[in-house]
Amino acid sequence: MILLGSTGSIGVNALMIAKRFGIDIEALCAGKNITLLNEQIEAFHPKYVAISDANDALHVKHDRVFVGEEGIVEMLSLCQSQMVVNALVGFVGLRPSIETLRLGKRLALANKESLVVAGHLLDTSKITPIDSEHFGLWYLLNGRSVSRMTITASGGAFRDTPLDKIASMSPSDALKHPNWSMGSKITIDSATMTNKLFELLEAKWLFGCDNLDAIIEPKSIIHAFVDFVDGSMTAHLANADMKLPIAYALLGKVEEPILPSVNLHHIGGFSFQSICEKRYPIWEIKDDVLKNPTRGVVINAANEMAQAHFFNGKINILELAELTKRAYRAFEDASPQSLDEVFEIDREVRKYCLQ
Repeated sequence: MILLGSTGSIGVNALMIAKRFGIDIEALCAGKNITLLNEQIEAFHPKYVAISDANDALHVKHDRVFVGEEGIVEMLSLCQSQMVVNALVGFVGLRPSIETLRLGKRLALANKESLVVAGHLLDTSKITPIDSEHFGLWYLLNGRSVSRMTITASGGAFRDTPLDKIASMSPSDALKHPNWSMGSKITIDSATMTNKLFELLEAKWLFGCDNLDAIIEPKSIIHAFVDFVDGSMTAHLANADMKLPIAYALLGKVEEPILPSVNLHHIGGFSFQSICEKRYPIWEIKDDVLKNPTRGVVINAANEMAQAHFFNGKINILELAELTKRAYRAFEDASPQSLDEVFEIDREVRKYCLQ
């Protein structure tokens, strides 16, 4: 397989599954963690390697190194593997997703931004999502007619923070996820609930369901619910570990233990909380976003810019969401009909957020 984003949490877990099941690694792509990349090169002997920064090329212990977005696209065209795991973070993952599908390869997708900004333009029949919530939804479907899909949220770093204290929280505070360790972008997106908004958009494109919602389940054991038209509801429970959805994405079928089973006696009970707009201001636009899903490109671009402003100390965590909402309203007519328009709107939104 080809693994884009090999040094992140998804990438590391994907390599663990690949090693366990004897899957060869034809190519690796990483960002700035060259030390870990070199360890992966030594362990898996990829034919090709790609990195984000040309300045790091001399430090990569490989003789076929590609650089940047164009380098990834070129590398994909040379690879024979028919499975691509895209675990890149942010809008930068879109073009590799497009190229993977253009080449007729299968796309195991952890780069949620690809679907958020261009889900209506991508062939989702060739995409397998690597995400606990979407894996849970898929796992529950068995041909019965669905009336609603619900995914769960952890609530992020500020789930229990007094409302009057949230605005004063720093980036380091926002990175303290209550349940697990992830990359900085998705952890901040979890703290603002933007991540869950993205996942609702993903679910819309992946499953064609219009009746979507999310709810906070603090233990992160229940990942998804499906309501069926007959009035019944089923839930997907699993210990929080990305190796399970990764294994299904890579293997298609799994018939041996990947994770330990959930111990209900140990858990004791579950609780649920509604997503409060005062704590998570981005949730104010949730219903409108689901009615206008092609504007996902606006939300993603504004959110990436707002995150940069937050880390630079220019805005607080609540203002981060406000900037995203302001851009969403400013570009209310945005509805890209081609991938070229997606890239153009992305540029325009980023320019708007610099004002």
